[in-house]
Amino acid sequence: MRGNMSSQTFTFAVAVNDRSVLENNLLASPCLASPHAHEILVQEGFRSAGHAYNDAIDRSPNDLIVFAHQDMIFPEQWLGQVEYALDYLEQNDPNWGVLGCYGETRDRKGRGSVYQSGLGLIGKTIERPVPIQTLDEIVLIFRKSSLLRFDEDLPHFHLYGTDICLRAGQAGRTSYAIPAFCIHNTNQGFLLPKEFYECYWHVKQTWKSHLPIQASCIRITKLNLSMYKRRLQELYYRYVRQQKSQGIRANDVPQLIQQVEMTIRPRVNLGLQRLEY
Repeated sequence: MRGNMSSQTFTFAVAVNDRSVLENNLLASPCLASPHAHEILVQEGFRSAGHAYNDAIDRSPNDLIVFAHQDMIFPEQWLGQVEYALDYLEQNDPNWGVLGCYGETRDRKGRGSVYQSGLGLIGKTIERPVPIQTLDEIVLIFRKSSLLRFDEDLPHFHLYGTDICLRAGQAGRTSYAIPAFCIHNTNQGFLLPKEFYECYWHVKQTWKSHLPIQASCIRITKLNLSMYKRRLQELYYRYVRQQKSQGIRANDVPQLIQQVEMTIRPRVNLGLQRLEY
């Protein structure tokens, strides 16, 4: 077993549309404050996640790449937890595909623990990597040597986590949610933009032989019942309750981290997960 300090060098690839959000969140993450240098690729000006992240793959000097939202916060021990998961998979499934902090099984079971601003703790605490069908885009990890690539025909910046997990599966690789707790300091509320649904239709058409597909916030099915139900709920929240689309993003990140540690420590191990294998 490795110690608390990360012994591998990772590349962090981040699609950015707001530098202040990046600097106040991901770049302020305690796990990136150590003297062990990691490559950080700030991907700006790209028209889609596929273009941004394939460019990052090409430019990454490291094999292990972390694709993360600009508003993610990684606790001090996060990289150590990732490495414990990598150790476990090296023993149990060295041909793994994509890893993430929160995923969904085909039968609608969320796995992995994430604190989301405005919602609190979401998911289910796990003790070791758990196979899933899809991963949330907040964090995706895979190896450059796996030769996985993002779909550049998938528009915008939604559901690319769903797509890349299905691509990994098509290549015979299983994807996993891993026990690596993190914080998503998002302002995204329940209401989704129209671009999300454009991505929905693209994923459905691309992977129609794999339906149903359980993504983190919607189920993609032949009859689209989950999608239509969600659209009706959005209309209700937007026009009846007149709810704004944005959620609540904390401005004081150190205070947020302290709050999270105080409120959820009894339920989530914020230190290194001791995996038995």
